[in-house]
Amino acid sequence: MSYGANTVIHTAHFIEVSQDLPVVIEIIDTEEKINTFIPVINDIFERSGKGGLVTTEKVNVIFYKSNKQ
Repeated sequence: MSYGANTVIHTAHFIEVSQDLPVVIEIIDTEEKINTFIPVINDIFERSGKGGLVTTEKVNVIFYKSNKQ
């Protein structure tokens, strides 16, 4: 359960799984690449006619291990 931008409570029921539920997408990259991607996201919101929320924050990577051998 979560709150949407218009303070409507969103809940997931079996039949409603694909209807108007909040989505969180996380992208981790350099600040420059993220900043160049923000206008793309803004364009998506503009064309869809729907709202959205975009936030940025600094990340401290504690551990990283590539799966490459």
